[in-house]
Amino acid sequence: MKSLLTLLVLMACISCEEVLVPKPKAFFSLDYKKASYIESHGEFPFLFEKNKLTQISISKKQNNQEGFILHYPTLKASIFINYKKVNSNLRKHIDEAKKMTYKHRQVADEISQRKYDNNFEKVHGMFYDLTGNVASPSQFYVTDSVNHFLSGALYFETKPNYDSTLPAISYIQKDMVHLIESLKWK
Repeated sequence: MKSLLTLLVLMACISCEEVLVPKPKAFFSLDYKKASYIESHGEFPFLFEKNKLTQISISKKQNNQEGFILHYPTLKASIFINYKKVNSNLRKHIDEAKKMTYKHRQVADEISQRKYDNNFEKVHGMFYDLTGNVASPSQFYVTDSVNHFLSGALYFETKPNYDSTLPAISYIQKDMVHLIESLKWK
């Protein structure tokens, strides 16, 4: 009986093989703090709300063009925002903003656009979402159609890799939309 039991244990050990099963696909999960917004305080002819996590730096440029940068230090990303007085150049400003967006057409997998209209605050414009390994995955422009024109573009401090930056892109896009929705011309 003892030899039979030993034989059975030996056969069980020899016959057992480890079955290899491929690991299921998984996605890297990043949790970002829920966005909390504060009103901007600047010398610009408009007000907006920005994410508390951003740092703002002001830049003055030529030809009545001013701008600022919203930095996301932890995400290594920035939104570059330019302001221009419309004068009689609204069509030119819109065309330049579209041209900047569609420069990415060769690399982008898709460019989708969302129109924005807020008649009460007189804020009208377009938001562009670019998928693929593009340098700037999100861009926008808004105007009151008479005096003000504001455009913005998101850039990362890394080589474009859409799959890796997608969680950060989604987070910052919400902030960009909030900026547009909270915009008030002075």
